[in-house]
Amino acid sequence: MYFLDDVNHANVLIVGANQGIGLGFVKQLLQDDRIAKVYATYRQKNTAEKLLSLVNKHSGKLICLEMDITDESQIVEAVEQIRIEVNKLHLVINCVGLLHEGNLQPEKSLKQINSENLLRYFHINSIGAVLLAKHLLPLFRHKERSVFATISAKIGSIGDNQLGGWYGYRASKAALNMFMRTAAIEYGRSCPKTLVVTLHPGTTDTRLSRPFQKNVPAEKLFSVERTVTQLLTVIEQLQEGDSGQFFSWDGSRLPW
Repeated sequence: MYFLDDVNHANVLIVGANQGIGLGFVKQLLQDDRIAKVYATYRQKNTAEKLLSLVNKHSGKLICLEMDITDESQIVEAVEQIRIEVNKLHLVINCVGLLHEGNLQPEKSLKQINSENLLRYFHINSIGAVLLAKHLLPLFRHKERSVFATISAKIGSIGDNQLGGWYGYRASKAALNMFMRTAAIEYGRSCPKTLVVTLHPGTTDTRLSRPFQKNVPAEKLFSVERTVTQLLTVIEQLQEGDSGQFFSWDGSRLPW
């Protein structure tokens, strides 16, 4: 992997690791002997049983941290907990994302737009990621190759939007892409060995996509394990100069 080419004992942080793709990354990276520490965040203990159950099996390697990405003070606290143990990170993958919850559902038309729901989309899908970029920067300020990846979505591509609808989700993912593209430029000056990228995972069989899988062809609905493997392959194939880019699960670049 790019970030392991010149690193023997890498430190990894998976944000939003209590379920779905985030939990899948944790499980796969725990099996990699080149990785020394896996830090994994969850929002609430009662929804993180599967993640927390891994701690006993991987004592010393897996460290779980409670953190709500919409609360900057919790981000600061989690980063400080990491900095007590290590002074650098080599891979961060932000897997936090919101598509639906309770009465919040993707809008099919303008008449369904609700300002509170829009703000909820932006807090979770956009603002949280750039706050992570802000507070994680000191842990990337080292001379070893590193990657800061955030899970985005092809539906956030303005150039690819042919169907309309899903206003809040589309716009919040487009904002995420702009935040991370802009952060990549600053990281390029502050920690030039770190690549900042956004990744489209494809439609993955998780709680997030489950209500919308009906019209997805079987060959285009990925298991969590397949998605994680594909995205780690994309990260592995990153090259210098790829920072600030938006990649699909197959390694192709997506339009903004």
